[in-house]
Amino acid sequence: MSPGWRNMSEPLVEVEHLAKSFRLPAGGERTIRQSALGLLRSIPDEELLVLRDVSFSVRKGEAVGVMGRNGSGKSTLLRAVCGIYRPDQGRVVVRTGLTPVLELGIGWSPELDAVDNVLLLGTVMGLPLREVKAAVPEILEFAGLVRFARLPLKHYSSGMAARLAYSVAFASVQGVLVLDEIFAVGDAEFRARCEKRYAALRADGQTVLLVSHDPRTILDSCDRALLLEQGTIVLDGAPQRVVDAYLTLLAGGTAAREGAMP
Repeated sequence: MSPGWRNMSEPLVEVEHLAKSFRLPAGGERTIRQSALGLLRSIPDEELLVLRDVSFSVRKGEAVGVMGRNGSGKSTLLRAVCGIYRPDQGRVVVRTGLTPVLELGIGWSPELDAVDNVLLLGTVMGLPLREVKAAVPEILEFAGLVRFARLPLKHYSSGMAARLAYSVAFASVQGVLVLDEIFAVGDAEFRARCEKRYAALRADGQTVLLVSHDPRTILDSCDRALLLEQGTIVLDGAPQRVVDAYLTLLAGGTAAREGAMP
């Protein structure tokens, strides 16, 4: 049996009993004087539990969406999957490469122009430099930024930077595509290009894990969805069921916790 053999029945992403918390300094921000004098030392820091006992998997070819109200732990979950955050408990197993688009600014250099940032981010995502260089014209065209190719990124608007980030990701997809608020940036024309590219990737069997507040995105883009509430999964199932439960939560109702669907 060769070392490269992989059991194809195994999920590409497997999250088991994941917990993640952050410490909040007691008494708010501490001044230099307070720290030097040891003030507030006797007040313990507050622990904010963001994720608790989260378990799910993503299999090859699946598109799994994550919904939840603000503060439910969605973005923290994606960052834990991508290895940006280390779990307090549980484990995350990733059996393939990841192509993450999580937060504008991650991987960028504001002093470099668009071309150099494309080369930088593309290689960080694991593509050979030769392939990234060949893809630069297509990426800039897709992002609608050909005119601004040599403008340092620090002069870009947040929308321009977002278009560039999505364009690089869509041109360099490998393994699992991980997206936070897909199609939430850019004008209608750019969103239409993203939707067309995403549809082509899905038609080719691309595996996707994405976060969105938009019911239409979850219904149109996902095979399965998770609903997070107060840091735990309360529903894992068909997109329509998850969207209905999410809208119930937004309307002030409650989402009954249900076991994961097979």
